[in-house]
Amino acid sequence: MTKAVRVHKVGGPEVLTYEDVEVGAPGAGEVRIRQHAVGLNFIDVYFRTGLYKAPALPFIAGNEAAGEVLAVGPGVTNFHPGDRVAYYYNLGGYASERVIPADKLVKLPDHITYEQGAVLMLKGLTVWYLLHKTFKVEHGHRVLIHAAAGGIGLLACQWARALGAHVIGTVGSKAKADLALANGCDHVILYNEENFVERVKQISRGELCDVVYDGVGKTTFPGSLSCLKPRGLFVSFGNASGPVPPFPLAELNNHGSLFATRPKLNDYVGTRKELLEGADTLFAAVINGKLHVPINHAYALKDAAKAHSDLESRATTGAAILRP
Repeated sequence: MTKAVRVHKVGGPEVLTYEDVEVGAPGAGEVRIRQHAVGLNFIDVYFRTGLYKAPALPFIAGNEAAGEVLAVGPGVTNFHPGDRVAYYYNLGGYASERVIPADKLVKLPDHITYEQGAVLMLKGLTVWYLLHKTFKVEHGHRVLIHAAAGGIGLLACQWARALGAHVIGTVGSKAKADLALANGCDHVILYNEENFVERVKQISRGELCDVVYDGVGKTTFPGSLSCLKPRGLFVSFGNASGPVPPFPLAELNNHGSLFATRPKLNDYVGTRKELLEGADTLFAAVINGKLHVPINHAYALKDAAKAHSDLESRATTGAAILRP
């Protein structure tokens, strides 16, 4: 038996139940791992509340973690007991031990800690595809990043700045503004005190942005569209404040022949080759100093409900982890 956090019915943080679960031996193509750190993400909240539907109830929450290989199943030749590994994989992450398909794992380089690995596989790979695949950020681009002091936001600001972009971020407090400025933002907008659309127009001198990265959703839409220059790209990749409401396609025309996309990580790391490309690029950026991984909060796995409450109330900055 091992410990895990399961959801028996969707709802608030109180539905996260810390309990014993059985973990079997790895089957063909599988690996059993002992987890050292588990990433905390808003997608965990979406599954817990039922916004994203889990395949069945009950389910173990969590989508990214890092640990060491305990055993491998038949046919697994590229991983061995003792290997340090990390993964992104839908559900099953909030556990002390688990079995997972080997093709979802990547090996952690020596200079990447378990804690870093646990927050890089979802948040880091998300930033990788957003800045390198969904829209290829290059020198001279102007980008707007909402929730710039969050786990994804801080990584995105750093990497966009390293790529030569002019980075504008939105945050909810002065403390978060200072954090975003220290992590690559050229300008920070306090959305509780300022109209972010008007501030973007002022900062850009009316030229607006090439791309808006919006993981907030309902409360930042449709303002995000108004921050884009003609033929700019609106990237809606999250729903922290609720889903973007349905809108007529003519809105994109009205704002200057805009493009819009609602991407998800699974479609960018759907093959083993894509996963390794993303992980290799990401780990290299960390090792080379282009990215540092701000892990500002750590909770015991048994305190997952508290972690979710803090995340939803915007009491966290940067990345947060659970310790099994």
